[in-house]
Amino acid sequence: MNVIAFASRKGGSGKSTLAAHLSTQAARPSRTLLIDCDPQGSLTLWHKLRRTEKPKLVSVNRGIVEIVKAAKREGYEWVFIDTPPNQSAVVSEAIRAATLVIIPARATVFDMMAVQETIAMSREMRTPFAVVLNSAPPRRDDADSPIVAQARTGLNGLKVPVWGGQVTSRTSLALSLASGAGVEEFAPESQGSVEINRLWTAIEKSVRAINGAHSGGAHVMHRLAA
Repeated sequence: MNVIAFASRKGGSGKSTLAAHLSTQAARPSRTLLIDCDPQGSLTLWHKLRRTEKPKLVSVNRGIVEIVKAAKREGYEWVFIDTPPNQSAVVSEAIRAATLVIIPARATVFDMMAVQETIAMSREMRTPFAVVLNSAPPRRDDADSPIVAQARTGLNGLKVPVWGGQVTSRTSLALSLASGAGVEEFAPESQGSVEINRLWTAIEKSVRAINGAHSGGAHVMHRLAA
């Protein structure tokens, strides 16, 4: 079973958004559980708008380890954990339980400062992690916008794994959430769907690499596939 935790001390970075869109990707072929640990409850609200209970959602503020263990016994293949924007015990618990931590970040100085605290927590717990640049300005001529390029260069300088793509700020992503859907359900041909699909493919590749290392393969530093 694979556990993906979405964590960042910065509110509004996109944790709930990415958890919603990516969980619907996982839930199409696999049994998937969402754990909403954020008191704001954005993921829970989105789930109430859905016309299906797939993926299943539980809302808690403690006991993540026990829920993850129970999910494994019950045959879930993927667990997604949405965490609050702080460094509380529940965030530590989620990071410790995770196979991979996804750290969403906008390309702003405040987000760049906030991700460093989550990175430090992940490193301390020896949990693989990667930053995903989210709500980014559109690319022009197949090149990052200047602010995204600057953020990527800064993170690379800190030897932080950063996804090679980006999730652009798009209407299709917001409208799909408002209808209780993932973007690939709401607008499968949209550019938003293309970007989320690419991110999901990268996460699947990373998780396979992590699991391979844990099962006795060569010990390598985790890096998200581009």
